[in-house]
Amino acid sequence: MHARFLAGLVLASAALAPVAVPADVTINIGVPPPLAIVLPAPPTLVVVPGYPTVRYAPSLQVDLFFHGNLWYYSHGGFWYAGPSWKGPWHHVVVEKLPPAIVVVPVKFYRIPPGHLKKAGPPGRAGGPPGHAKGKGRGKGKN
Repeated sequence: MHARFLAGLVLASAALAPVAVPADVTINIGVPPPLAIVLPAPPTLVVVPGYPTVRYAPSLQVDLFFHGNLWYYSHGGFWYAGPSWKGPWHHVVVEKLPPAIVVVPVKFYRIPPGHLKKAGPPGRAGGPPGHAKGKGRGKGKN
């Protein structure tokens, strides 16, 4: 009887023992949430000349683009995408932006985005074609 009690106690404690469970957590440290875009109605969009699949909102004080059923918003050196002009916004790394958004000339921005302020991949320093700012390569020097 004593042996059965001990065997039962061992089995019960084994059932309550912690079990390792795989988990995956992603934390974006250093990517601030975007500012909310608060408008009474959808913004008026204009086609970016030379880029017929990209539209932008020239009347806003923020850089807001529409392409391929998503809205793209550049703020604070980061890019965000969302299903509506109101969001919700999720962070998008420059390498994952659609090429049509990346090549929009800098003159269609209120504030040049982060990917235009940093050197790009080899052969693309200073951003995509049409984005370089004079001899200073993005530093505003002519």
